[in-house]
Amino acid sequence: MTANARSDQQQDVPGRLTTSAVMPSTTRGRDHANSFVKRYRTEIAASSSSVFSTLAAFPLDSVKTRMQTYQYNGFVDCVKHTYRTEHLAGFFRGVMAPMASITLVRTVSFSIYQRAKHVYAGWVKKNMGYDILRHVNKPGTYPNLYSVACFGAAGATAGSIITFIACPFELTKLSAQVSVLLAERAGNCAKSKAVATSYQNKGTLRTMANIIKHRGVLGLYTGFRLHLLRDTLGTGIYFMVYESGKQLGTTIAGDNPNNNKLAVVTAGGMCGLVSWALIYPIDSAKSIYQRNSLLHSRGETVEPAPKIEFFKRHMYRGLGVSMSRSCLVNAIFFSSFEFVKKRIKTLDDDNNVNKSKTL
Repeated sequence: MTANARSDQQQDVPGRLTTSAVMPSTTRGRDHANSFVKRYRTEIAASSSSVFSTLAAFPLDSVKTRMQTYQYNGFVDCVKHTYRTEHLAGFFRGVMAPMASITLVRTVSFSIYQRAKHVYAGWVKKNMGYDILRHVNKPGTYPNLYSVACFGAAGATAGSIITFIACPFELTKLSAQVSVLLAERAGNCAKSKAVATSYQNKGTLRTMANIIKHRGVLGLYTGFRLHLLRDTLGTGIYFMVYESGKQLGTTIAGDNPNNNKLAVVTAGGMCGLVSWALIYPIDSAKSIYQRNSLLHSRGETVEPAPKIEFFKRHMYRGLGVSMSRSCLVNAIFFSSFEFVKKRIKTLDDDNNVNKSKTL
């Protein structure tokens, strides 16, 4: 019997998996996985990028919150006091809450934003005959009133929805960041001192349980109205500046790939700077009100939220730190986000190359 004949017989043996049978199944599985990844590329890119950017800038966020809620003689004084009293761990106190919440919030936020953007752009195209997305993706174009309004509205939609998810996590993060300072603020009041001390040295879930214990389930949404106002305005500005800045930077850069990457980094940094500069007094009022509320149990009278005052010095404590942190976070985030999305888009091309090599 010849080798070819033996080979033909092996192919006919029932139950035997041959190369021709295995390869199509493997290819189909890979294609299905790639299809899933490409379909949810926005969510995958947003979640993975959030982890990197959150870890990189969390110490600055911690310092920002402390400067908003307590009196320090500037950034350096806050850093020295934190390190002296809580050591290096103080800068990362409460990091697990934002690690989970920011990843979840950004993933959901970008998913909602993408869908809202297409819905609003589709409505404009249907009713006004203008294709916003085609204009934005066309090389050599600049932002206009249609594109800016579409991105801002989609961002505001995403921001208003994610507040329902983000508020409990952000309150938990804040309580962990200022837990030591809360006890100092309680002074000689034994009851307030006991409540404040109970927030120290607890993880995310235990802190949430502690808030519920003292303030009830709705206590997780302390400061919700201020949070909703901040995120609706802030997220609208955030996406509007990023999308418009990226389009403007890409047009100016032309066909140079390196300059296009620089446009993404610059637009990412700018969207954080501009949004925080405009909404910071709202965030300060929210942080102060939440801090005051944590000193009281359910049913006790809490100081009303401070008046939101723009261009008043005391409402901008920690602004420089916050803007620096936001610029760093978003520059890292959007660089990673665009890279991951672009890499996912090339999956089919890589697979076609691999297939051609095996043939």
